[in-house]
Amino acid sequence: MKAAEKMARLHDSLKAHGYDGHNLQVYLVRLLFCLFADDTGIFPKDCLYRYVKESKADGCDLSDRISRLFDVLNMDDATRAKRTLLSDELKQFRYINGSLFASQLPPADFNQNMRLILLECLLFDWHKISPAIFGAMFQGVMDAKQRRELGAHYTSEENILKLINPLFMDGLWKEFDRVKTDPTALDRFHDKIAGLKFLDPACGCGNFLIITYRELRLLEMEVLKMKVNTSQRELDISHMLKVNVEQFYGIEYEDFPCQIAQVGMWLVDHQMNLAASDLFGQYYARLPLSKSATIVHGNALRIDWESVVPKGELSYILGNPPFVGFTYMNAEQKSDMELIFPKTKNLDYVSAWYMKAANFMKSTRIECGFVSTNSICQGETLPVLWKKLFALGITINFAYRTFIWNNEAKGKAAVHCIIIGFASFERKEKWIFEKEQCSSADNISPYLVDAINVIVESQSKAICDVPAMVYGNKPADGGNLIIEIEDYDNFIASEPLAIKYIRRIIGATEYINNKDRYCLWLVGANPAELRKMPLVMERVEKCRQMRANSIAAGIRKFAGTPTLFAQITQPEGVDYIVIPQTSSERRRYIPIGFMSSDVKTTNLVFLIPHATLYHFGILTSCVHMAWIRTVCGRLKSDYRYSRDIGYNTFPWFDATEEQKKTIEQLAQKILDARALFPDNSLADLYDPLTMPPELQRTHKALDLAVMKLYGFGKSMTEADIVAALMGQYQHLIGKGAKL
Repeated sequence: MKAAEKMARLHDSLKAHGYDGHNLQVYLVRLLFCLFADDTGIFPKDCLYRYVKESKADGCDLSDRISRLFDVLNMDDATRAKRTLLSDELKQFRYINGSLFASQLPPADFNQNMRLILLECLLFDWHKISPAIFGAMFQGVMDAKQRRELGAHYTSEENILKLINPLFMDGLWKEFDRVKTDPTALDRFHDKIAGLKFLDPACGCGNFLIITYRELRLLEMEVLKMKVNTSQRELDISHMLKVNVEQFYGIEYEDFPCQIAQVGMWLVDHQMNLAASDLFGQYYARLPLSKSATIVHGNALRIDWESVVPKGELSYILGNPPFVGFTYMNAEQKSDMELIFPKTKNLDYVSAWYMKAANFMKSTRIECGFVSTNSICQGETLPVLWKKLFALGITINFAYRTFIWNNEAKGKAAVHCIIIGFASFERKEKWIFEKEQCSSADNISPYLVDAINVIVESQSKAICDVPAMVYGNKPADGGNLIIEIEDYDNFIASEPLAIKYIRRIIGATEYINNKDRYCLWLVGANPAELRKMPLVMERVEKCRQMRANSIAAGIRKFAGTPTLFAQITQPEGVDYIVIPQTSSERRRYIPIGFMSSDVKTTNLVFLIPHATLYHFGILTSCVHMAWIRTVCGRLKSDYRYSRDIGYNTFPWFDATEEQKKTIEQLAQKILDARALFPDNSLADLYDPLTMPPELQRTHKALDLAVMKLYGFGKSMTEADIVAALMGQYQHLIGKGAKL
């Protein structure tokens, strides 16, 4: 991103000398246009470089020269004809129009160093730069934090094509192949693509609109190849170019990206006109600028989209609305959500665009495709959003299952995304994409699998006859009842009577990484003995004070029992299965195991008292893991196990005693394989790079046995497994017909 680095240096220099805010933004956008124009035939080649080079070495006159240039670029030909004293060096810059240079800007002062930076920018070959990256470039230029890893929030061209190809480009290319040899049908097709209209209601710097326009123009050039003889050079086809930027609409909350989107659309239009010129032989530039995309500055969740583009004219809605989790929203965003989803919590901000689009598209042939965080298709968010969307008649026509967001930045954003294409009508063909695979689907459920539209909802109790899962104990003690490993020896030496009340305690981290941590477990403790232990009493008093001073009423009520954890859910004297609430998504299996009743737990794990080897075998199998990966939410990208959504809803097979015995034997082999490495943590054993072959083999054997138990074939994919489990879940809860 050398171009961006050069622009960033110029930005910083101008800002350091007092040129800031909106004026600086507009100034840089104008300079960007001029840099691009100097290398792409809008200006005579390198005339801008020569114009800047002619300024004084100390830069003292460069400000005035650039201001004069901006004035001339806004001067129409009739006015120029009257300006008989206009210098030849300014006459060579043609009239641009399009309002880009219409407003007056205060002059931006230059010095010697800033002049040299601008000349360096001019030496860069700008015709190689795609306008689609201007947004990423200016995000880095204008925001110091984003500049550190330039483009960290830039939607890559690869991901844009993942959306627009199945949404409309694939279909248009297929239609072109059908009609290209029929002149009448080809004319109708040409008129069709020139009549399509596109809206990005969160357009940012216009990346989706720019790439869509480019792809549509490339298709139009193939149409023209079929219409005209390309061997005839110097052919004027300007009257035949029907696709134009006026077909494109955007809404953007920030002012500066609106300007970038507008300019980016003009520049990609010019690039495509140059491509047409190369193909057909005669130079064509749509100048002065008379047509432009409609980019509206405003809040898309409060603007009536009909005022931007009439729904009767609109063909497609597309884009990458912002991802903001509920707890991270600011006051204005929460107000927006209340407008779209009254009295509804825990939805990601992106959900509002889905809802607004669904309402807008109702009873139309408009189709929509959004890149989104995968949270809207997992966990407790899914039922809230998709019940409302289904009530509006929305159906999913194509989807990309979870993929890692990538871009051209040095440090790629670790965001897990999905793409959903939806409408208020069903396509004849539906497609699910995963990695490099594409498969047809009879129906795409909100979990993005080929399954009926069943929605898995929270259950307070298991829908099958299995032992109850409970949360681990909740200390809510301010750390005062916890003894960290580094404090343990000193504490015991100073308070030896406390040994009988000390227990090992585990949360997810301690369990997975085999870390020692301890707690004061004072259930049933003798008060007289407690009073003989001053260090224990000190910790108990601090626990009481912490709870009494808490802002949460739910914590304050436990101040009266400071010797105990706030919530004790773990039954005494009962061994249990432990499941960490969060686990790395790198692991194929969530590490699950058995623990002794002597080991106490925190609320960062779940436990299943009275569980058997059979239960362990099913829970640690690929079948259960597939269910959890699909229906439970994520913490960032890590697995986030849920009792109410994951365990209580899981369809357990009604196995015979003989079948249970088979599963138990294979489950024991997993425990035996782990035992071969007594000094290793579960983090060591389940790291995909270091997982021992013995453990891999035992898991594979268990997986095959559980799949056979459920009647699943060996070749079934994880998506196939989930689809089958969805059917079983629907049968178990008796919901009946498809939603």
